[in-house]
Amino acid sequence: MLLPFIAWAVTGVFFFFKPGYKTAYQPLAIKTYPVNQHVLPASNLPEKKEDWLEIRQLKTILGEHLLVKTTQGWQHISPTSLNVIAPPDQQAIKKLVNDAIASNKARYGEIKSVDNFLITTSTDVRITLNWPGMTLRQQGVDTDFINTIYNIHYLRWTGIKALDQVLGVVGLFLMVLLAGLGVMMTTKRQKTV
Repeated sequence: MLLPFIAWAVTGVFFFFKPGYKTAYQPLAIKTYPVNQHVLPASNLPEKKEDWLEIRQLKTILGEHLLVKTTQGWQHISPTSLNVIAPPDQQAIKKLVNDAIASNKARYGEIKSVDNFLITTSTDVRITLNWPGMTLRQQGVDTDFINTIYNIHYLRWTGIKALDQVLGVVGLFLMVLLAGLGVMMTTKRQKTV
């Protein structure tokens, strides 16, 4: 009966002080540069683009990019031809990510491998590139540890959602039962004294 309570209390202290949170969940942004040529004026855009909800133009180490949000999500298109740009090769991904991580070598180290849009560094940080939206997401060993503490705190012990929900309810019931027994013992002791 004490196991869920102890797990909750210990992990609760961890969440109160939040050691390592800043680095573990630090945003990693693609480095951008001043845009040379704007394609946003209405005269430069095709007439039949009613499904475009949002447009972002940016310049990276790889060149100019035009990102268009539609009801299906983001598309990465060429600012000159307005055609969808094919995903970059591994060398281009490496160049783009190296530019983003250059300012924090202590955290990221060097790129060790590139597998599609998953980049692994020498410090075991995994970086995921979202090419259509031009965003990066980083996750390291510290992030994995904090996520494990989170799962323990919220009684997600097996990784099987249905089983964890049952165990969570049982764990919470046991904590309430333990608290109730403590109250009963305290009031019973006071009556006998």
